[in-house]
Amino acid sequence: MDQTRRYLLQGFGALLGHSLASSVDAAASMGRNNEVEYGRDTLGAGIRSRYVDNNNGVRMHVLEAGFEQPGRPCVVLLHGFPELAYSWRNQLLPIAAAGFHTVAPDLRGYGRSVATPVKFDDALLPYSLLNRVSDVLGLVRALGYEQAAAVVGHDWGGPTAAWCALVRPDVFRSVVLVSTPFNGPGELPLGTADHPAKRVRAVDMDRELAALPRPRKHYWSYLATRAANEDLWHPPQGVHDLLRAWFYFKSADWKGNNPFPLKSWSAAELAKMPEYYIMDLNETVAETMAAKMPSKAEIAACRWMTEADLEVYGTEYARTGFQGGLNSYRLLKDSRYDAELNSFSNRTIDVPSCYIAGAREWAVYQSPGAFEEMQHGACTQLLGVHLVNGAGHSVAEEQPDPTNRLILEFLRRVQS
Repeated sequence: MDQTRRYLLQGFGALLGHSLASSVDAAASMGRNNEVEYGRDTLGAGIRSRYVDNNNGVRMHVLEAGFEQPGRPCVVLLHGFPELAYSWRNQLLPIAAAGFHTVAPDLRGYGRSVATPVKFDDALLPYSLLNRVSDVLGLVRALGYEQAAAVVGHDWGGPTAAWCALVRPDVFRSVVLVSTPFNGPGELPLGTADHPAKRVRAVDMDRELAALPRPRKHYWSYLATRAANEDLWHPPQGVHDLLRAWFYFKSADWKGNNPFPLKSWSAAELAKMPEYYIMDLNETVAETMAAKMPSKAEIAACRWMTEADLEVYGTEYARTGFQGGLNSYRLLKDSRYDAELNSFSNRTIDVPSCYIAGAREWAVYQSPGAFEEMQHGACTQLLGVHLVNGAGHSVAEEQPDPTNRLILEFLRRVQS
């Protein structure tokens, strides 16, 4: 057993024997952290900010821990929307304490990786899935690594992590998908030379949802519009309260989150989901979230998203706007960018993988069938599927201890 592996296993043993949260709390109690660009009063000692040219057009801001000792295996943590590298604040130190160099970037279009606010009319191609893979690959190589021990992705970071593992398994040696199931690339039909495949008419889901007795619309469609950024950036309630309601509404704190599998991709089935996914037809996101604003007592009781935490998100999004993240939804609605992914038709994720989500989050089921397809073919070495009690969509923030244990147990298994 080489020295690196011995160090890792010793770190795993020490960490898994006690509360992971306590290590974060102890670090945070050491006082103000002037080594970070944001979260100076909340991010613990041992976490620092750094700017890295990712060799793909972005000067990326990263939060990192475990950087003091050269040669540690690298674990990359990819956030979602509306999130930041800060979303991994409870994972950076525990994973580093297990012997890794832990790196969480503000992704393209987010946070301190944004020099000037992204505009709707800016080029959309740089936000494509394959270019996001290039962003992460370029970052890993810029940091001096030919391989990453794992790439971990939440929400929109999940598809990015999945495609990192699918496209470059030689670099990304394992993957943890958080919240967003991966059901694989689309399939190109086989054996159609003499019998062309019948074209199936695409479902106009916007029209079908609008025709329901209670007219609705899919949040993907709304967030892809030109109006969405202004709605989120300058809402009547302000960015702070918008985000407070958004995080609350999708969390286990909101008692209406009791998800279950949907039978099909149909308007009647999709409309069973809460309004943060299937909005009322004539409402904006700001109006949707205003109706679910938690009470002062509920805000005071929220320990996983304190006012100091929320201030980090609110300050960054008030500065940059939301368009960088919204571009991912525009790509979902624009079929011109699908063709490049067809090159990977029928490819599977063949490196060790793991799935973690909140037991009370709808992201598990929002794309009917994806959760099941992930478990039956899309990931050939799926070593664990975990639904964490007491968590909604922000599982790594809502329940950091169980999430950290699951990630570390997976890493120990694939590193041993």
